[in-house]
Amino acid sequence: MTLTENAGIEGLRIGQVTDKEHNTGCTVVLAENGATAGVDVRGGAPGTHGTDSLRPENLVEQLHAVILTGGSAFGLASVQGVMQYLRQRNCGFQTEYGVVPIVSGAVIFDLGLNKSETLPDADMGYRACENSSIEGAEQGCVGAGTGATVGKLFGLERAMKGGQGFASLISPNGLKLWALAVVNAFGDIRNHENGQLLAGVRTKDGLRLANTAARLTELEVLRGFSPTNTVLGVVGTKATLSKAELTRVAQMAHDRIARAVVPSHTLYDGDTIFALSTGFHGGVDTSVVGALAAQLMAQAIVNGVVHAVGVDGLPAYQDLFGNKA
Repeated sequence: MTLTENAGIEGLRIGQVTDKEHNTGCTVVLAENGATAGVDVRGGAPGTHGTDSLRPENLVEQLHAVILTGGSAFGLASVQGVMQYLRQRNCGFQTEYGVVPIVSGAVIFDLGLNKSETLPDADMGYRACENSSIEGAEQGCVGAGTGATVGKLFGLERAMKGGQGFASLISPNGLKLWALAVVNAFGDIRNHENGQLLAGVRTKDGLRLANTAARLTELEVLRGFSPTNTVLGVVGTKATLSKAELTRVAQMAHDRIARAVVPSHTLYDGDTIFALSTGFHGGVDTSVVGALAAQLMAQAIVNGVVHAVGVDGLPAYQDLFGNKA
């Protein structure tokens, strides 16, 4: 297995728009020729669009874009810009009255850092499509991860900066796989390989990590808990898989969220993972793809926080620990 930062997958492009002035943005994964897709939603407070169409028993076999966005539910307005972009290029589900682009999406709540009325909208979604490339995704406080935060056990004032992360691989047999994560979790972020605490709730002096897992035993009511948290992810692959098989890949990718985010999949998180395939590489077992996707998702989560930078007095990993992950 060869790890790489830009194992581009034919037929899939990633683009983002970053609004640093207002601490928000969006990220789009485009599949103009269509991609088979599945999804798994584990968080108890999801904000999603078009996920029902990806259920294995439903009609539509392929989608044409996934958009991840800030702005909470308001950010779903960006879907319209993606649909406009695709329709102008005659990309979509064919009907006797023209094409209908199939677009799914999910949001993070970044309104704690973006208190303005400027939110992701159709124009931002359209521009993200224009910015798309096969070369992978930007990392850190970019795209949908611009306003992301982590470690909110005691509220935003003791939290840290989250962000967008990306990880990819090429197997010895030429299988390409990547994972994109937007890290806006309630919990702490840990290195999935050794358990090292990387980012999360800070001590009262703001200089050290307080360790959410340890502090939970002291509480009965989670006072900092509110529906403002989530980890969003997209897995892209060349493996030829069905909707049902890609749903399983998305489910398996969630397993490493539980390794990298503590706690994860809470009632107040909206954790959602999409899995997309352009179907060029046959003969690969679903469980192999799912296991690799899980590893990459965890690494993408770690990359999202170690590439983040502090904003508005909210520190990032680099502020507390430098550049060593």
